[in-house]
Amino acid sequence: MRLSKTLALMPFLAIGASLAPAQAADLLFTQAPVASASWIATIKGNLRVGPSYPGADDFSVVGFPSVSFRRSGTPERFSAPDDGLSFSLLEESAVRVGFVGRFQGGRYYKDDRRLYGLDKIDWAVEPGVFVEYWPVEFLRARAELRRGVGGHEGFVADLGLDLVQRFGAFTVSVGPRLALGDSEFTRTYFGVTPLEAAINGQVVPYRPSGGLTSVGVTTGVTYEWSPQWSTTAFVTYKRLVGDAADSPIVKRFGDENQFGLGLTVSYSFDTGFTGF
Repeated sequence: MRLSKTLALMPFLAIGASLAPAQAADLLFTQAPVASASWIATIKGNLRVGPSYPGADDFSVVGFPSVSFRRSGTPERFSAPDDGLSFSLLEESAVRVGFVGRFQGGRYYKDDRRLYGLDKIDWAVEPGVFVEYWPVEFLRARAELRRGVGGHEGFVADLGLDLVQRFGAFTVSVGPRLALGDSEFTRTYFGVTPLEAAINGQVVPYRPSGGLTSVGVTTGVTYEWSPQWSTTAFVTYKRLVGDAADSPIVKRFGDENQFGLGLTVSYSFDTGFTGF
């Protein structure tokens, strides 16, 4: 596999993340209670390595900042490394419901010359809703439903289950993943029109349907250096299935096995702000 060392800074993700309150289940690290009702800010530096586009056999590297807020004295909640950026409307002890957003990179000829003749796909933002449920304190189920804006205009869904355990300063999570997309999504990233096939010359026309697009697993490890500092490392694996796996783009230029990894460094501090 080829490694594309394309670094992208996405500050708009930080804007979205700044809306995110503490996330569900007190499992990453516990902040000591503070008498005041001020806000704690958590600033994160994120580095991600993953396929340069859905189905690709090469990788891109993306770095971006993010920030979230919670009330002082409130423990930071568990969030899986591959969760979308979330804003809660309802947050009970076992249930969270709210808005979510993700970023989907584009597909460009300059990144892979084998894509000659295939349409360029711009990057997309995927706003939507999420719900998560903790049936017991160490098990979380989460579902996201989103719609693409920009590079694609399809509906996508991600379903996940996480087993979460804390061992001293370490928090370990692991769980299965399912991803689905409608026909608009699959035809954008995995379809080939007759004109594209004629120009490219290496693929045949293909019109996929919607449905299950991948199955996989995500595992992460967080180490709490102090109440202020923590580091999270994670690995993801997805196996393309169904019409996505049968795409001539994947068969000819890509790979059904999609790997990813990442590293996040977090710093939390009391802002001293007591508004809202």
